[in-house]
Amino acid sequence: MRPTFINVGERTNVTGSAKFKKLIVDGDYTAALAVARQQVEAGAQIIDINMDEGLLDSQQAMITFLNLIAAEPDIARVPVMIDSSKWEVIEAGLKCVQGKPIVNSISMKEGEDAFRAQAVKCLRYGAAVVVMAFDEVGQADTAARKIEICTRAYRILVDEVGFPPEDIIFDPNIFAVATGIEEHDNYAVDFIEATKVIKATLPYARVSGGVSNVSFSFRGNEPVRRAIHSVFLYHAIQAGMDMGIVNAGDLPVYDDIDPTLREAVEDVILNRPQRTNVSNTERLVDIAPNYKGDKGVARVVDLKWRDQPVAKRIEHALVHGITEFIDADTEEARLAFDRPLHVIEGPLMDGMNVVGDLFGSGKMFLPQVVKSARVMKQAVAWLEPFMEAEKAGKPREQAGRILMATVKGDVHDIGKNIVGVVLQCNNYEVIDLGVMVPADRILDEAKAHNVDIIGLSGLITPSLDEMVFVAREMERRGFDIPLLIGGATTSRTHTAVKIEPAYQRGSTTYVVDASRAVGVVSGLLSKSDRAKNEALTRDEYIRIREQYARGQEVKARTSIAKARENRFAIDWSAPRPAAPSFIGVRAFDAWDLGDLADHIDWTPFFASWELIGRYPQILDDEIVGTAAQDLFRDAQVMLKQIIDEKWFTARGVVGFWPANADKDDIIVFADETRTTEIARFHTLRQQIAKSNGKPNSALSDFIAPEGSDYIGAFAVTTGHGELEVSKRFKDAGDDYSAIMASALADRLAEAFAEAMHKKVRTELWGYAPDEATTTDDLIAEKYQGIRPAPGYPAQPDHTEKGTLFRLLQAETNAGMALTESFAMSPPASVSGLYFGHPASHYFGVGKIDRDQVEDYARRKGWDLETAERWLAPILNYEPGVAARESAA
Repeated sequence: MRPTFINVGERTNVTGSAKFKKLIVDGDYTAALAVARQQVEAGAQIIDINMDEGLLDSQQAMITFLNLIAAEPDIARVPVMIDSSKWEVIEAGLKCVQGKPIVNSISMKEGEDAFRAQAVKCLRYGAAVVVMAFDEVGQADTAARKIEICTRAYRILVDEVGFPPEDIIFDPNIFAVATGIEEHDNYAVDFIEATKVIKATLPYARVSGGVSNVSFSFRGNEPVRRAIHSVFLYHAIQAGMDMGIVNAGDLPVYDDIDPTLREAVEDVILNRPQRTNVSNTERLVDIAPNYKGDKGVARVVDLKWRDQPVAKRIEHALVHGITEFIDADTEEARLAFDRPLHVIEGPLMDGMNVVGDLFGSGKMFLPQVVKSARVMKQAVAWLEPFMEAEKAGKPREQAGRILMATVKGDVHDIGKNIVGVVLQCNNYEVIDLGVMVPADRILDEAKAHNVDIIGLSGLITPSLDEMVFVAREMERRGFDIPLLIGGATTSRTHTAVKIEPAYQRGSTTYVVDASRAVGVVSGLLSKSDRAKNEALTRDEYIRIREQYARGQEVKARTSIAKARENRFAIDWSAPRPAAPSFIGVRAFDAWDLGDLADHIDWTPFFASWELIGRYPQILDDEIVGTAAQDLFRDAQVMLKQIIDEKWFTARGVVGFWPANADKDDIIVFADETRTTEIARFHTLRQQIAKSNGKPNSALSDFIAPEGSDYIGAFAVTTGHGELEVSKRFKDAGDDYSAIMASALADRLAEAFAEAMHKKVRTELWGYAPDEATTTDDLIAEKYQGIRPAPGYPAQPDHTEKGTLFRLLQAETNAGMALTESFAMSPPASVSGLYFGHPASHYFGVGKIDRDQVEDYARRKGWDLETAERWLAPILNYEPGVAARESAA
């Protein structure tokens, strides 16, 4: 009777797990032990430990980790596989292991003498060994070569060294099938046939392998990959395969695989004669999208481009975002050039120019360009040590130096990061100061680095005022370099009306999105065209200001008194929402990320990457469909990692209180006696002149002025861990993954708000206990009640978040805080109020007149100048007029 297949866990490998690598590099061995424990609890019968990382003292890390494992009975109960390309690390590990270790790996690639010497040492330590089918000629690919090398190694180990045959584990090399290259079609059969012969002719030896390699050509289509793994293992285990590195918990049962898919996969694995006029590979490729499940698209790796000259291979890798071969290709190019710098100035920049041309012509899209940047950075990172060693090399000439920052009080930077990557792709040096950057630091750093352009970004409305302040400071301090403005709340009109007049020594330009950034920057830095481009922008902004002024003269508004008379009327004698299940606050820690993933609205995700269209239709769009599919596939892969590895922690808090309306205010009471006021929300009312009986609404209209009524509030975040994950990717030169992680954190936060609102409606408040809504219904807001947020159209005043956070004790209950501009931190956060009445609805306040601003200032306890500052985006008059009239 054959022994059960043994699963090797590899998450304690710094080369295979980014999470584990970070923990070891940071010295967080307690958390690293938890990873090992999780592997054992998940069913790993051996754990593979590898500490090969350039920033580590690999030998000391191996010693430390193995000594700690020895003190953990729930980990030490399984054998340890010591994995390293350095013999000194392996030997150091062998001295620490209690019980019988496994060495991964030894081979004859450096000849028989070195192989014997290592085998003797392993024997002395009592270790079993993984022997790679690798000799002086290279890795074995055919069954005959696998058998030849393994037989030769077996005879040396058993007959010459005296190695126990039961301690020999052969790895005959699992290679990818269905690559589109005919020579690869028999790779799985070669492994299976070699395994049969090894088990039959080399007594007691075992066979292992890395199973995921076989499906590499379908990376991104996880359902098909899992089917390939299952079918491969079904036949390989029958042939005698004893162990392997595979996620056993993620394998479908062989008999449960859809028969059509199983047959197509089996034809590929066993390299059967083709059934139709297309090859087995083509047939599997054709049906793979039917099983994509997570919208991942099956891809065959066509390696014909690898036959091209190195410059063309580098260009192909950059255009298609392929990192697998870039180190080897960059090294080949380095050896062909006089200096490593010439590789950057030559094939790498030539390739990025192709990327820029394709992007500019609409044949590539933003996510693809960011992937190209990842390849470029990896290539440059390979060359940097050689340039350092050269010493005589001059720094390569940049197209220009740009400083970018998210202004003070604002914590959002996804858009800024994307613009930075696009600029770097076009040979601009980008100095990114990050978020929450005060004006003095922006301008001091600009001087220190002698930058050519300053770029400001912001998402929340208070950032608009901060941008004006930075512009004024640039004018005061004598700057004359171009200023770029971008971000979700910015606009060409605001830039023309508010920012550009504050900075006359230099030019101010609004950049609508990342795709325009390179054109704008190159135009502003062009010696021949700069003056013309700046003049055109100034003329355009003068026209915008004149048009804006004319629009301000037409004030179709009604007074605040008349607007209140025309309030949204609700019949409060009719039944009202029932009382919530509790009064006060309730915190939720570590909400299931998998549940949140089911509530994601994907349409804004694509928009954040400048791919415009509704999901899922965007995946089939004639223009951006392919790019959207690629992006969505990558998002699904990372989302699964986020969930499985718990990259982020979802925390939230909700609260309910008795409440009544007092004109345009909402009074919040401590309890049902309604005698103790604990807070007051101030709402704003529409003042546009309405016709046809339409009301002038305010949020206070949805709360009863007296009697039994309630208001709720919430604050949720999925941002705990997001900044650390993003930084890890940035430090590794992977901006694409850094931006992807932040974008997914934002989507999960919005999904958290949606999931929490549903729980509120059906359970916690329970005014709609029988609600039956789909995810599409939730996205379309087909439910009773609303959750408006301060800073948004129904209540444009961000400062109301201060009252909301105080009531919820958000910092204690959810780890959330507010900046001085009332931006939420962590950035991936959502907060707002709950209104349960069936008549409550979303609306926009729109522009308001000075009579309401003065009234609002009185209710808030502000002076008029403060009110005008916080309400600036919705004022129907020029701010400061009242102060000037008073002074006159």
